[in-house]
Amino acid sequence: MTDREEPRPLRADARRNRDRVLAAAQAAFADEGIAVPLDEIARRAGVGAGTVYRHFPTKEALFEAAIVDRVERMITHARDLATAADPGKAFFDFLDRMVTEGSIKRDLAEAVGVDAPEYRKPAHALNTAIGELLTRAQQSGAVRGDIDIDDLMRVIKGTFLAANNTNTTTDQRRRTFTIVFDGLRPR
Repeated sequence: MTDREEPRPLRADARRNRDRVLAAAQAAFADEGIAVPLDEIARRAGVGAGTVYRHFPTKEALFEAAIVDRVERMITHARDLATAADPGKAFFDFLDRMVTEGSIKRDLAEAVGVDAPEYRKPAHALNTAIGELLTRAQQSGAVRGDIDIDDLMRVIKGTFLAANNTNTTTDQRRRTFTIVFDGLRPR
């Protein structure tokens, strides 16, 4: 295959196996971080280790694919909310989902806080989608007008780092993000 040829689409069963491996990897990485063995991911997916390696040659490739998949799902969710009747509610609902998933899923929290080449394209798309929600919420008067997407992402990244350490309880995490969200509202 040359560099210009598109890879052939996966057969339906291969696609299902790949999706099962990704879902199992996301759950395993959320529970145990990147230290989880590939054999454990294969067991959780109900496939053999060879199936995992066929789709993802290294654990790092699987981790990257799991993060990119999760970020792409967040992008889709943001785009779905972009035309909501209440832009302020849509903006804060999106942030709430991001916080909830980021609190449960370490991979999303890590993706939001990492500046690595393999994450730049999906991170840019996520920032663009969130930026659209932010702009609409600002235009509706639900969010203060003196911040931009870069400010918002710095606040979210910093809050994720602070609120997702091992000593933080769920209630503390929720209160931390409530304070941040309140700070985004107009004065």
